[in-house]
Amino acid sequence: MLKSTISFSEFAKLDLRIGLVKDASEMAGSDRLLKLTVDLGEEVGERIILTGIKEFYSTKELIGKLIVVVVNLEPRKMMGEESQGMLLAANGQNKPILLKPSKKIKPGTPIK
Repeated sequence: MLKSTISFSEFAKLDLRIGLVKDASEMAGSDRLLKLTVDLGEEVGERIILTGIKEFYSTKELIGKLIVVVVNLEPRKMMGEESQGMLLAANGQNKPILLKPSKKIKPGTPIK
């Protein structure tokens, strides 16, 4: 379903950056959530991101991966922990496909 049109100024409010997954662990008691520690460069620092991709990705395959993160999303509590951003993924047929740069790039690099 196509969402409603937004203005460029609304879109420009998003702060999208490249993140490097430094650590990943399973959330106890959850079938869906993984807890990621993501390096978002000097300006932003490291953030904890909780994501519902446990059934599709192992912690080992995520560590060291570059991903795209929304860094200025309001924090959200899940299972007693605070998520400080959101990774971006495409809705694949069988699993979410994580968005990532096609070349190695420095964590914290803004996406325009």
